[in-house]
Amino acid sequence: MAHTAELIAVGTEILLGNISNTDAQMLSERLAELGIDVLYHTVVGDNPRRLREALELARTRVDIIITTGGLGPTYDDLTKQTICETFGRRNVLHPDLEVWLRGVFAQRGRPMTANNLAQAYLPENCTVFQNHNGTAPGCAFCEDGVHVLMLPGPPHECALMFETGAEQYLRNLSHDVIRSHTLRIYGKGESDVEMLLRTRIEKMSNPSVAPYAKPDECMLRVTAKAGSDSEAEAMLRPAVDEVMAIVGEWVYGIDVENLESVCVTLLKERGATLAVAESCTGGLLAKRVTDVPGASAAFVGGVVSYTNGVKNQVLHVPQALLDEHGAVSEPVAVAMAEGVRALTGSDYALSVTGVAGPDKDDRGNDVGLVYIALAAPNGTVSKECRFGKRTREHIRQQAANTAFDMLRRNLQALS
Repeated sequence: MAHTAELIAVGTEILLGNISNTDAQMLSERLAELGIDVLYHTVVGDNPRRLREALELARTRVDIIITTGGLGPTYDDLTKQTICETFGRRNVLHPDLEVWLRGVFAQRGRPMTANNLAQAYLPENCTVFQNHNGTAPGCAFCEDGVHVLMLPGPPHECALMFETGAEQYLRNLSHDVIRSHTLRIYGKGESDVEMLLRTRIEKMSNPSVAPYAKPDECMLRVTAKAGSDSEAEAMLRPAVDEVMAIVGEWVYGIDVENLESVCVTLLKERGATLAVAESCTGGLLAKRVTDVPGASAAFVGGVVSYTNGVKNQVLHVPQALLDEHGAVSEPVAVAMAEGVRALTGSDYALSVTGVAGPDKDDRGNDVGLVYIALAAPNGTVSKECRFGKRTREHIRQQAANTAFDMLRRNLQALS
């Protein structure tokens, strides 16, 4: 049986724009991996009447309702009470949760105020989800064929509770095993990828292929449903191969986190090192590389050469190049990469110089013009990029992505 879901976020602060509804994004991605179609996202304030209306509507159009928020001890945390009233369930004290809750406060050396006991009340005969990051447990129950799951609002609590409780509850709704592989793409947008794969996407149902737009890149999720893990994987392999035959040039990894993690892995596999020289990115390349666990085995360091003086005196970019071509130029990008490679003794070096805006530079170069160079054992290559008049952050992130993709392609070509 195919399941459909609606996500209901409870919280006036979301409606007012004070916080983002990141829970919905996380849950939608995780439910897609389970083969559950999310049909609706709903946000309601801390108002029992409006929440009840949302619940009544949701139960008519999906068979899984997942709420986030409103499980805490304060007066406006009314999710449990409203759900119990809507579905005709008693909200009862769970003695084991009371014992656990008192233990949490004792461990923290804090008295438990009376209102905190409300968190030990849950619908009768429900499946309890333990909260490993907070004090508000979640739960699930089924009424008239509709499964209702309640999760806390704080993202770190919601994500962990889904992993440790809700996910297994949802998996138990079907005897089928659902497995996915995610292909991460840089250099082709979602619409371009969809056009290349449209015929195959339309023909595929199990396994299925779905494109997803991510900031500055695209993902393809290939999903199969079968009776066992091995059967699902056997179905996925040819489907992934078929997709790779068409868009493989732009796929930088399968089931990977990001471009920089792929680069670090490839560098470590080859026993090679990387250095960076940055101007307009202001240290972003170094930051993203060092965010990758284990990066110290491959990354030796970098130079943020924001001024011409640092480019010349530290990276030894010839003053004549700076005078003739300007800091934002291909010859200077090449000299920066080769300079930091010589300075640090690294095997590979990336450099970035450009105009992040909001205005043109003193030579009239347009916002979004960026030059990137890669100095490698097999020579130096460079690239001119025009990212358009976008925000400074977008231009910097795109420059970093393009630099990492240049390195990734060079390293994978050696395989």
